Amino acid sequence: MEQDIAAFVAMDTHKETIAVAVAEAGRSGEVRFVGEIPNRADAVRRFLDKLVDKYGRLSVCYEAGPCGYGLHRQITELGHACIVVAPSLIPIRAGDRVKTDRRDALTLARLHRAGELTVIWVPDAAHEAMRDLVRARTAAMETVRRARQQLQGFLLRHNRIFTGRCPWTAAHRRWLAAQRFEHPAQQIVLQELIDTIADAEQRRDRLNGQIEELAHSWALRPLVEALQTMRGIAFLSAVVLVVEIGDFRRFANPRQLMAYLGLVPSEQSSGRKVQRSGLTKAGNTRARRVLVEGAWSYRWPARITNDIRPPLEGLPKAVRAIGWKAQTRLCTLFRRLTATGKNRNVVVTAIAREMAAFTWAIAREVQPAAA
Repeated sequence: MEQDIAAFVAMDTHKETIAVAVAEAGRSGEVRFVGEIPNRADAVRRFLDKLVDKYGRLSVCYEAGPCGYGLHRQITELGHACIVVAPSLIPIRAGDRVKTDRRDALTLARLHRAGELTVIWVPDAAHEAMRDLVRARTAAMETVRRARQQLQGFLLRHNRIFTGRCPWTAAHRRWLAAQRFEHPAQQIVLQELIDTIADAEQRRDRLNGQIEELAHSWALRPLVEALQTMRGIAFLSAVVLVVEIGDFRRFANPRQLMAYLGLVPSEQSSGRKVQRSGLTKAGNTRARRVLVEGAWSYRWPARITNDIRPPLEGLPKAVRAIGWKAQTRLCTLFRRLTATGKNRNVVVTAIAREMAAFTWAIAREVQPAAA
């Protein structure tokens, strides 16, 4: 298919405009800046029709960004090849200190023709919709966390310290309701902070309910159910993994998934000198956070808990076997690494990396539901 492409089109997209450059096929083909067009569907269609009349078959690329995947879907529906590239992985010359839309478009066109761009996976419309919903729920959880921190900071400044076992239980909320301040302004602040937390928690719970309702008709529901065989991955955690990672089959092996999640050590080696340091922490932070949080559950002995038993019903035997193998291996690994004196955070990270491999294996056994 690449041999049939007559021109490589690069689009530097912005909110209102798109800067376009074209690289003709062949190493000696001309690379030129075409100009700017409005970032509207009709303008893009007319512009591509003109290029087709001049060159024939096109291959289009643009950087992933805040404008989303609407442009990609439009271009592919028009019958052209289109890729979305990772901005952080675009090669940059060390001495290049000038950045303009024109230069960015020309650089993209050259690199696209040379095949030096890293392509990202583009979700379909339904997957993107579920991801937007899940990310809204993640933002709601962050709002709850910040509101609770503000209340705790306010109480600490006034030496109001809860002496119970665990915060945000029924006992803690009764203690909050019983707090009284002499000055009316401080009492107002306390009540406003409590109301803010209540509103944020209600929004979080509403989004949780919507996710559970819509997940029943989602094509990737079987994968969500299968991932729950893993200890430390409940329903919402499984949904986060699926919407953020997307198609697990695009990773040829578990090591690629680990690298995508940033769970592999960084390395700076030269000659005989090998130097490895902390995690790269590249890729998707939301999926990595879910795995790290779930890894803490493997500090207990391996067993089928009441939380895991219901999701196991009706799943293929191969999936259940992978879930149990993960438990026995990771629980043993947690104890062994801890016994050697390893820092617990380092141990948890190692467990999270292994969990990524087992989720990849489970995903290979599950097929999406029929739409």
